[in-house]
Amino acid sequence: MEGSLSVVSNQHDKAKKGLEGSANLKSATSDDDFTNVLAHIKSSKTPAVINYGASWCRVCSQILPAFYRLSNNFPKLTFVYADIDECPETTQHIRYTPTFQFYRNGEKVDEMYGTGEERLHDRLWLHS
Repeated sequence: MEGSLSVVSNQHDKAKKGLEGSANLKSATSDDDFTNVLAHIKSSKTPAVINYGASWCRVCSQILPAFYRLSNNFPKLTFVYADIDECPETTQHIRYTPTFQFYRNGEKVDEMYGTGEERLHDRLWLHS
């Protein structure tokens, strides 16, 4: 089992490194960083989506490349990835990974649990 966890972690790290190429996608790397990102989202009129995931979560690693691709398809949305292990204090309310939260005018308006690129696309279209 431990070997499969390291494979998932490696896949997740590779996918996460790919997040750096999109102008409207940010990755929170600490509680302070995520607090700043949340403050920006809550004071902004720009719609946003936060993807809460974890390096050990196979499903999170599978949806992360799609999350990146979709960030290029929805340039008017702000995309944020927050790893619950890197931001333990600010993400302690998250019970399932992946969890996607959607914000509009600084307020959380929707939440989606689990994966499915088509489901995620439809929610992004709805909230963009």
